[in-house]
Amino acid sequence: MKTVTLALSLFLVTIAGIAQEKTGVDITVTIDNITSNEGKVLAGLHTEETFMKGQGVQNLQSAITDGKVTLRFTNVTPGNYAIMAMHDANENNRMDYQSNGMPKESYGMSGNDMTMGPPNFNSAKFTVDEEDMEFTIRF
Repeated sequence: MKTVTLALSLFLVTIAGIAQEKTGVDITVTIDNITSNEGKVLAGLHTEETFMKGQGVQNLQSAITDGKVTLRFTNVTPGNYAIMAMHDANENNRMDYQSNGMPKESYGMSGNDMTMGPPNFNSAKFTVDEEDMEFTIRF
């Protein structure tokens, strides 16, 4: 009876281990030109439907060390995405604007397109296939 119980236990542990295999792509984002260690960096992984409309499909935040952060979005399914990031210096969890509508806090996105005007999905988008990805975003 002990042998059957032990064999069954090992079988279940093996099945549980197989079930926890990685199911998507990991996307690692590095931002290394942050002007101060005050506050935190907020980043969102967006689809075209969520871009510039609030929370992304995954959202991360990180403390800043020596003007740098590294963030990792995990188990991302194939598709088109864009990453937006901002330095939330005062930790109020939102972008602050000057009276003329210009952002007070630094921000950046995948594609590193920093043209005048609001960001757009097409200039920031990238395609996730089956390989892990790495990006450097500049503020």
